[in-house]
Amino acid sequence: MPKQAIRVKTAVLISGRGSNMVSLAKAAKADDFPARITLVISNRPDAAGLERAKALGIQTLTIDHTAFHTRRAFEKALDAVLREADIELICCAGFMRILSAAFVRGWTGRILNIHPSLLPKYKGLHTHQRAIDAGDKLHGATVHHVTAELDGGATVAQTQLEILPDDTSDSLSARLLPLELALYPEALKKVAFQLQSAKS
Repeated sequence: MPKQAIRVKTAVLISGRGSNMVSLAKAAKADDFPARITLVISNRPDAAGLERAKALGIQTLTIDHTAFHTRRAFEKALDAVLREADIELICCAGFMRILSAAFVRGWTGRILNIHPSLLPKYKGLHTHQRAIDAGDKLHGATVHHVTAELDGGATVAQTQLEILPDDTSDSLSARLLPLELALYPEALKKVAFQLQSAKS
Protein backbone atom coordinates (compact mmCIF):
# COMPACT_ATOMS: atom_id res chain seq x y z
CA MET A 1 0.00 0.00 0.00
CA PRO A 2 1.58 3.35 -1.03
CA LYS A 3 2.49 5.74 1.75
CA GLN A 4 0.13 8.74 1.89
CA ALA A 5 1.88 12.07 1.31
CA ILE A 6 2.02 14.34 4.34
CA ARG A 7 -0.41 17.19 3.92
CA VAL A 8 1.02 20.68 3.47
CA LYS A 9 0.63 22.79 6.62
CA THR A 10 -1.15 25.96 5.54
CA ALA A 11 -1.96 29.25 7.25
CA VAL A 12 -4.70 31.62 6.13
CA LEU A 13 -4.29 35.38 6.63
CA ILE A 14 -7.51 37.37 7.02
CA SER A 15 -8.70 40.86 7.94
CA GLY A 16 -12.48 40.51 7.87
CA ARG A 17 -15.34 38.03 7.49
CA GLY A 18 -13.18 35.12 6.39
CA SER A 19 -15.55 33.80 3.71
CA ASN A 20 -12.74 32.40 1.57
CA MET A 21 -10.97 31.10 4.68
CA VAL A 22 -14.06 29.07 5.60
CA SER A 23 -14.26 27.69 2.07
CA LEU A 24 -10.60 26.64 2.20
CA ALA A 25 -10.95 25.13 5.66
CA LYS A 26 -14.02 23.08 4.75
CA ALA A 27 -12.37 21.77 1.58
CA ALA A 28 -9.24 20.85 3.53
CA LYS A 29 -11.25 18.60 5.87
CA ALA A 30 -11.46 16.01 3.09
CA ASP A 31 -9.06 13.12 3.71
CA ASP A 32 -7.59 13.33 0.22
CA PHE A 33 -7.01 17.11 0.24
CA PRO A 34 -3.25 17.81 -0.01
CA ALA A 35 -3.23 20.81 2.36
CA ARG A 36 -4.25 21.14 6.00
CA ILE A 37 -5.34 24.51 7.44
CA THR A 38 -3.59 24.63 10.79
CA LEU A 39 -3.59 28.35 11.59
CA VAL A 40 -5.68 31.44 10.86
CA ILE A 41 -4.07 34.82 11.53
CA SER A 42 -5.78 38.21 11.46
CA ASN A 43 -4.19 41.65 11.60
CA ARG A 44 -7.47 42.92 13.09
CA PRO A 45 -8.65 41.77 16.52
CA ASP A 46 -12.30 42.35 15.56
CA ALA A 47 -12.23 40.27 12.38
CA ALA A 48 -15.36 38.12 12.27
CA GLY A 49 -13.39 35.37 10.57
CA LEU A 50 -11.54 34.58 13.81
CA GLU A 51 -14.69 33.22 15.46
CA ARG A 52 -15.60 31.34 12.30
CA ALA A 53 -12.17 29.67 12.31
CA LYS A 54 -12.50 28.74 15.99
CA ALA A 55 -15.88 27.17 15.25
CA LEU A 56 -14.12 24.99 12.68
CA GLY A 57 -11.57 23.90 15.27
CA ILE A 58 -8.67 25.85 13.77
CA GLN A 59 -6.07 27.63 15.90
CA THR A 60 -6.35 31.41 15.59
CA LEU A 61 -4.06 34.30 16.34
CA THR A 62 -4.22 38.09 16.11
CA ILE A 63 -1.16 40.10 15.16
CA ASP A 64 -2.50 43.66 15.27
CA HIS A 65 -0.52 45.71 12.77
CA THR A 66 -1.38 48.91 14.65
CA ALA A 67 0.67 47.67 17.61
CA PHE A 68 3.87 47.94 15.57
CA HIS A 69 5.74 51.12 14.70
CA THR A 70 6.83 49.86 11.28
CA ARG A 71 5.67 47.42 8.65
CA ARG A 72 9.00 45.65 9.01
CA ALA A 73 8.37 45.01 12.71
CA PHE A 74 4.86 43.69 11.98
CA GLU A 75 6.12 41.39 9.26
CA LYS A 76 8.96 40.15 11.45
CA ALA A 77 6.41 39.12 14.09
CA LEU A 78 4.20 37.51 11.44
CA ASP A 79 7.12 35.62 9.93
CA ALA A 80 8.23 34.34 13.34
CA VAL A 81 4.77 32.99 14.15
CA LEU A 82 4.45 31.26 10.77
CA ARG A 83 7.85 29.60 11.09
CA GLU A 84 7.25 28.58 14.71
CA ALA A 85 4.07 26.83 13.52
CA ASP A 86 6.02 25.03 10.73
CA ILE A 87 3.80 26.61 8.08
CA GLU A 88 4.70 25.64 4.52
CA LEU A 89 2.11 27.57 2.52
CA ILE A 90 0.24 30.85 3.11
CA CYS A 91 -3.16 31.79 1.70
CA CYS A 92 -4.14 35.46 1.83
CA ALA A 93 -7.94 35.65 1.99
CA GLY A 94 -9.18 39.20 2.34
CA PHE A 95 -5.92 40.14 4.07
CA MET A 96 -5.79 43.91 3.74
CA ARG A 97 -2.06 44.41 4.17
CA ILE A 98 0.43 44.67 1.33
CA LEU A 99 3.35 42.38 2.07
CA SER A 100 6.81 43.82 1.49
CA ALA A 101 9.29 42.50 -1.05
CA ALA A 102 11.52 41.31 1.80
CA PHE A 103 8.75 39.26 3.38
CA VAL A 104 7.66 37.79 0.06
CA ARG A 105 11.24 36.76 -0.78
CA GLY A 106 11.32 34.63 2.35
CA TRP A 107 8.25 32.73 1.14
CA THR A 108 8.85 32.64 -2.61
CA GLY A 109 6.35 30.38 -4.35
CA ARG A 110 4.52 29.70 -1.10
CA ILE A 111 2.07 32.62 -0.79
CA LEU A 112 -1.26 32.64 -2.62
CA ASN A 113 -3.85 35.40 -2.92
CA ILE A 114 -7.30 35.63 -4.43
CA HIS A 115 -8.09 38.84 -6.29
CA PRO A 116 -11.53 39.86 -7.63
CA SER A 117 -10.64 40.53 -11.25
CA LEU A 118 -9.39 38.74 -14.32
CA LEU A 119 -5.75 39.63 -13.77
CA PRO A 120 -3.75 41.27 -15.22
CA LYS A 121 -6.80 43.56 -15.47
CA TYR A 122 -7.68 45.78 -12.53
CA LYS A 123 -4.96 45.29 -9.98
CA GLY A 124 -5.69 46.96 -6.65
CA LEU A 125 -9.07 48.10 -5.34
CA HIS A 126 -12.62 48.75 -6.68
CA THR A 127 -12.30 46.05 -9.31
CA HIS A 128 -16.04 45.45 -9.83
CA GLN A 129 -16.83 49.10 -10.55
CA ARG A 130 -13.79 49.46 -12.77
CA ALA A 131 -14.89 46.48 -14.88
CA ILE A 132 -18.41 47.94 -15.21
CA ASP A 133 -17.10 51.41 -16.04
CA ALA A 134 -14.85 49.97 -18.74
CA GLY A 135 -17.80 48.30 -20.42
CA ASP A 136 -16.35 44.81 -19.98
CA LYS A 137 -18.53 41.85 -20.91
CA LEU A 138 -16.75 39.48 -18.50
CA HIS A 139 -15.47 39.77 -14.96
CA GLY A 140 -14.02 37.24 -12.57
CA ALA A 141 -11.49 36.27 -9.93
CA THR A 142 -7.90 35.11 -9.99
CA VAL A 143 -5.82 33.07 -7.57
CA HIS A 144 -2.19 34.01 -8.05
CA HIS A 145 1.21 33.67 -6.46
CA VAL A 146 2.16 36.69 -4.38
CA THR A 147 5.25 38.59 -5.50
CA ALA A 148 6.74 41.99 -4.72
CA GLU A 149 4.51 43.47 -7.46
CA LEU A 150 0.95 44.14 -6.25
CA ASP A 151 -1.37 41.52 -7.76
CA GLY A 152 1.40 40.73 -10.21
CA GLY A 153 2.35 37.11 -9.52
CA ALA A 154 1.78 34.16 -11.82
CA THR A 155 -1.83 33.02 -12.18
CA VAL A 156 -2.75 29.67 -10.61
CA ALA A 157 -6.45 29.61 -11.56
CA GLN A 158 -9.23 31.90 -12.79
CA THR A 159 -13.02 31.90 -12.88
CA GLN A 160 -15.31 34.25 -14.78
CA LEU A 161 -18.91 35.37 -15.20
CA GLU A 162 -20.84 37.63 -17.51
CA ILE A 163 -21.46 41.24 -16.49
CA LEU A 164 -25.18 41.93 -16.77
CA PRO A 165 -26.55 45.23 -18.14
CA ASP A 166 -28.05 46.20 -14.79
CA ASP A 167 -25.11 45.07 -12.63
CA THR A 168 -23.83 47.35 -9.91
CA SER A 169 -20.59 46.94 -8.03
CA ASP A 170 -22.51 45.30 -5.18
CA SER A 171 -24.53 42.92 -7.34
CA LEU A 172 -21.48 41.90 -9.34
CA SER A 173 -19.53 41.27 -6.15
CA ALA A 174 -22.39 39.18 -4.73
CA ARG A 175 -22.66 37.05 -7.87
CA LEU A 176 -18.90 36.55 -8.05
CA LEU A 177 -18.45 35.44 -4.42
CA PRO A 178 -19.75 31.85 -4.84
CA LEU A 179 -17.37 31.40 -7.78
CA GLU A 180 -14.48 32.68 -5.65
CA LEU A 181 -15.37 30.28 -2.87
CA ALA A 182 -15.18 27.37 -5.31
CA LEU A 183 -12.03 28.59 -7.06
CA TYR A 184 -9.68 29.11 -4.12
CA PRO A 185 -9.80 25.52 -2.77
CA GLU A 186 -9.08 24.15 -6.25
CA ALA A 187 -6.11 26.49 -6.62
CA LEU A 188 -4.81 25.57 -3.15
CA LYS A 189 -5.14 21.89 -4.01
CA LYS A 190 -3.10 22.40 -7.18
CA VAL A 191 -0.24 24.25 -5.45
CA ALA A 192 -0.21 21.93 -2.42
CA PHE A 193 0.12 18.90 -4.73
CA GLN A 194 3.08 20.60 -6.38
CA LEU A 195 4.72 21.19 -3.00
CA GLN A 196 4.07 17.56 -1.99
CA SER A 197 5.67 16.34 -5.21
CA ALA A 198 8.72 18.58 -4.69
CA LYS A 199 9.23 17.12 -1.20
CA SER A 200 8.85 13.47 -2.21
